[in-house]
Amino acid sequence: MFLKFPKDFYWGTSTASAQIETATEHNWKGFKSKDGFTFDRTTDHELRREKDVEIIKEFGTVYRCGVDWARLQSTAKAPFDMEVVKEYRTFFKQLNDEGVKILFVIHHFTNPLWFEENGSWLRKENLAYFLNYADQCIEHFGDLVFNWNTFNEPNVYCLNAFITGEFPPQEKNYFKGTRAINNMAHCHDLLYDKLKKKFPDKQIGISLNTALFEGLNPVGKLFAKFTDWWFVKRSADLFSNVDYIGLSYYAHILFQGPNALTAIDHAAQLKDLGYPTDKMWAYNPAGLKFNVERLFAKYKKPILITENGICADDPQERIACLKDYLSIIHKLIEDGIPFLGYIHWSTFDNFEWNLGPTYRFGLASVDLESKNRSINESGKFYSEICRNNGIEI
Repeated sequence: MFLKFPKDFYWGTSTASAQIETATEHNWKGFKSKDGFTFDRTTDHELRREKDVEIIKEFGTVYRCGVDWARLQSTAKAPFDMEVVKEYRTFFKQLNDEGVKILFVIHHFTNPLWFEENGSWLRKENLAYFLNYADQCIEHFGDLVFNWNTFNEPNVYCLNAFITGEFPPQEKNYFKGTRAINNMAHCHDLLYDKLKKKFPDKQIGISLNTALFEGLNPVGKLFAKFTDWWFVKRSADLFSNVDYIGLSYYAHILFQGPNALTAIDHAAQLKDLGYPTDKMWAYNPAGLKFNVERLFAKYKKPILITENGICADDPQERIACLKDYLSIIHKLIEDGIPFLGYIHWSTFDNFEWNLGPTYRFGLASVDLESKNRSINESGKFYSEICRNNGIEI
C-alpha cells in the first residue's frame, strides 16, 4: 500500500554542528563518551561541506542545522569571525542553490567555554550574551533561512546538564535544571518577537523532545508521571509562543523507581520484560501518536516533526522505523491534524553526545577512522520517500 502525503508537506534531515564538526572551544570538547571516544574530531564536516551537500540534497528540501557558536564568537559580545561567517554562508547558499532550504537552529546543546565557565544558563546576566549571539546569527544568516528553531530540545539539555549529570557541566540539581530551562524560555520569547518583527512571514518554533513515560510499579508510576509533567507538559507551556509545535520523538522510557530503564544500561532487563529496543531506548512508535494528539489538542497549532529516528547499526531497522512512524503520521493527517513536514534524525552518523560515535542514527554511514561517508540502504529508502512524497508500506 502506498501512503501519499499532502502536496505541501516537506521532507528533510537534521544535524547539530558540534556532532559533525571538529570540536572548537566549546563545553563538549574533550568529553569522554560512554563508548570510549573523546569528543574532538567527529565527522570532518567542516572539511567536506561540498561532498556533504551532495548527500543532504538527496534527503528532501529542508536541512535543519545550526552553527558553532564558539567558533563564531571567541568572547562575550564579540563581533562574529567573518571568515567563519563566510564559510557557513557559502555552505547555506550551496544548499539553497540545490533546492534545499535552511531550518536554522540557534542553540543545540553547546556553549562556548567562556559562556560555560561564567555559569551558562544558570545566570540571568548571561542571557544578554546569548541574545547578542542570536542577533548576529539573524544578521549574518537570516536571508538564507526559511524557518527558525530558537532552541533544540531545551528540556533534554536542561535535564541532562543540570539534573541527571549526563551532559556538561554534569550538575545533579533539580532546581538548577528548572532555573536553566526558565531562562531559556525567557530568551525564546524575546527571540520570537525579534524574529517575527524582522521576518514576519517566516515560521518560528523550537524542537520539544517528547517520550512515552511508563511506570512499571507504584513507585515507578509516580516518577513517570512527574517526569512527563516536567519534561513535556511544563516545557511545552514554557515554549508555547511558537508558530508551530516542533516535536521530536524517539523513546519509550520505563521506570521501576527513580531511575529510567533504558537500553543503554538495561537492554537485557527490557528484553526480559518483553519490550523491543533499539540501542538506546525501548521502541514504541505509538508514543509519537500519543504526544502529537495531546499537544495538538492543547495548543491547536500545526505539527512539524523536527527529529525522529532510531539508534541502530542495521539500516534495515531504520527502514522499518520509517515505515512505523510515517504510517502513524499519515493516519494523524487523515484524522485532521495539520502537519508541516517530517525531518529525520540524522543525515549522517555523528558523535552521539555523551554516548559517542558508535551510537548510530545516520541515513549516510560514516567510517569511524577515515570519516568517509556513503548513503546506506536506509538513506536510499528515505530518498525515495522524499522524491515520491509518500511511502510504500
